[in-house]
Amino acid sequence: MGEGAAIAGLGMTELGKVYGRSARRLAADAVRRAVADAGLGLADLDGLVVSHGLGGSPGIELADTLGLRDLRALTQMNAFGATAGAMIAYAAMSVTSGAATTVACVFADAPLRPERSSGAAYERSAREWHGYGGMTAALGFRSVNALYALAARRHMARYGTTSEQFGAIAVSTRQWATMNPLAQMRDPITLADHQNSRWVAEPLHLLDCCLVSNGAIAVVVTSADRARDLARPPVHIWGWGQGHPGHRRERGSEFGLTTGAAVSGPIAMKMAGVTVSDIDVCELYDCYTYTVLVSLEDYGFCAKGEGGAFVESGALGPGGALPTNTGGGQLSGYYMWGMTPLSEAVVQARGDGGERQVAKHDVILVSGNGGILDHHSTLILSPHRKGA
Repeated sequence: MGEGAAIAGLGMTELGKVYGRSARRLAADAVRRAVADAGLGLADLDGLVVSHGLGGSPGIELADTLGLRDLRALTQMNAFGATAGAMIAYAAMSVTSGAATTVACVFADAPLRPERSSGAAYERSAREWHGYGGMTAALGFRSVNALYALAARRHMARYGTTSEQFGAIAVSTRQWATMNPLAQMRDPITLADHQNSRWVAEPLHLLDCCLVSNGAIAVVVTSADRARDLARPPVHIWGWGQGHPGHRRERGSEFGLTTGAAVSGPIAMKMAGVTVSDIDVCELYDCYTYTVLVSLEDYGFCAKGEGGAFVESGALGPGGALPTNTGGGQLSGYYMWGMTPLSEAVVQARGDGGERQVAKHDVILVSGNGGILDHHSTLILSPHRKGA
């Protein structure tokens, strides 16, 4: 099995308000860019893993769009925001087992339309509200925002977490985004800006919620031995894990208090041979500020219920003890599901971060979160081969 698997190529299209291209066309562009970044050609790929996304596009038909032939691994995967981590794990297992040699993993989405607001991009039609879903809709729970607001409120009620502490995450994440040329939101914000931004679903303000973006991101996974001789520095995949708690949103459950990070994190770190104290950089799935806070607790960076004080301390921002979401995350950078934290982890591991580059980046934790805290994935990445 050699030295394991590594990410050898990263391809990113334009991100944000990018119109006129379907998800499949965007995905094809990202794969081509990732392959070229690695110094390879499309003919070198013998594996392709496609994220299902919300609508199922681009699908495995992407292989035909790219003209790929004689693939040894081809699949579409779906764990919502945890899919990126699952795709990388599948690709790494394929490579280390010999089932494939060079696997591209890609996510693409194009929900934005010029004539529609960002808030309407993921709107559900009235026809979707039926059965139990119709009952929740009648009570006002008509969006993902409302359900995450319920989770955030539960954490606040149990542990005394405050809106200002969520705001500290929004501010630190924007600080990183100001240094990222690809970020959609680069103007600095203050805690007052956060508190004065409109309610989306109380207790979540507008600046507690992620962006909506069109675009695509792809990576190429191959063996660490091979990656060492390719065009860009390899990003070694030390460990991975998943956690799917299946919380019921009812009294007495752990919904809103714990996430699958509490399971996926220890699995990934044990595989990597590291502990929380070894992590230099975190790239966390930040669909909401609250998600960052609860994930940090579940990974063990602070005790349960102490996430508010931890993020308020300045630990996550530039110069902090735990640099987190160094490209601006999904709150201020771009929203490409789990590929947002993954892509920034690759940038940091390679030392390509420019003004925002973190000096110490030997061990990087990447998280993905899907559903309403239903699914979680964790990756441990490093610029060094495992065991070095």
